[in-house]
Amino acid sequence: MSINVRSRHLEGAEVAWFAPLCNGDDEFLSRHDFRYKSNWSNTSNVLLTADRLGYRNILCPSSYQVGQDVWTFASAVAPLTQQINILTAIRCGELHPPMLARSIATLDHILRGRLTINIISSNMPGEELESAARYQRSREVIEILKQCWTQDHIDFKGEFYNIQLPTTEPVKPYQQNGGPLLYFGGYSPPGVDLCAEHCDVYLMWPETEDKLQQLMQNMSDKAAGYDREVDFGLRVHVIVRETEAAARAAARRLMTYVDDQRGEEIRLRAQDGKSYGVSRQTAVREQADDEGFVEDHLWTGIGRARSGCGAAIVGDPDQVLAKIQRYMDMGIRAFIFSGYPHLDECNLFGRYVLPRIKTFSMPVMQGRQPVGMPETPLGAGERR
Repeated sequence: MSINVRSRHLEGAEVAWFAPLCNGDDEFLSRHDFRYKSNWSNTSNVLLTADRLGYRNILCPSSYQVGQDVWTFASAVAPLTQQINILTAIRCGELHPPMLARSIATLDHILRGRLTINIISSNMPGEELESAARYQRSREVIEILKQCWTQDHIDFKGEFYNIQLPTTEPVKPYQQNGGPLLYFGGYSPPGVDLCAEHCDVYLMWPETEDKLQQLMQNMSDKAAGYDREVDFGLRVHVIVRETEAAARAAARRLMTYVDDQRGEEIRLRAQDGKSYGVSRQTAVREQADDEGFVEDHLWTGIGRARSGCGAAIVGDPDQVLAKIQRYMDMGIRAFIFSGYPHLDECNLFGRYVLPRIKTFSMPVMQGRQPVGMPETPLGAGERR
């Protein structure tokens, strides 16, 4: 069977960077340095540097850790940006869906259609919902948002929400033809089904290429059951230097102060630390060789001290580009890169690799971003 990719006809990819809002930036893993703490000055500098260098999107995450609130940060930095999209994480259930839709509409207009949404289905702090219930809540939030974006009223009855509103004028986004794109990462059957039915970009964490192809085939088949196609994205770290030896040395240096007990504490601190996706990252790490490489140029050492994405592409510019091209040949059309420290690695990748990749903006290519100001209540629409 073939893997169906929504943007298979497009040449290139959407290349994104990562904004370390949740206290995750450092020169050495597991050793906090005050210089890299999560604050407005540091994180906005990373984002605006990515914008200046030509990255097309940037992930702003959400987590109950010391750090910055994603919506507050994104709203503050949005007017300072020029061309970059902001992939803003929403933890479904935090806000009443119509009010969430209102926040999305406001930020989408500030960004003039450069808002993308990362759907998060984790438990709230102190909450212990089963996986099926969490994904059902996310499904209901998404279905309400889509009513906001495509209908003139809201009429929804579900397990978590029962909402009837006569108008959706307060929540109309800048983007047209379905509203902001939804990016989603999840591995459990309820999560895969949710993405297949409702989301636009399926995000994966790094695994061996054969495992990624299995994930893509499964999602492709599930989406076909809903008469849909999705795009595929990869969230992965990167360490690029002028030579392979220098890149490998940088990887080893990053781990200078890591020990397994400290790494376990760090991983368990995250809200998603016990998820199925995290367990898959552990399995990948356990398959690696003595230096932490599980296949050519894919290094799993970062997972010893980080929850979530636990591997990096490591090599010289040609090797890193070749690995990315292999992923693109598989059908991956969106990448979210990161590295430590985030500002330094953003500059290195932006110098050595990014100019050699043909990039695009997914909302533009999917026809969501209008050419001019839309006829919305917050845009060029009539004031009533």
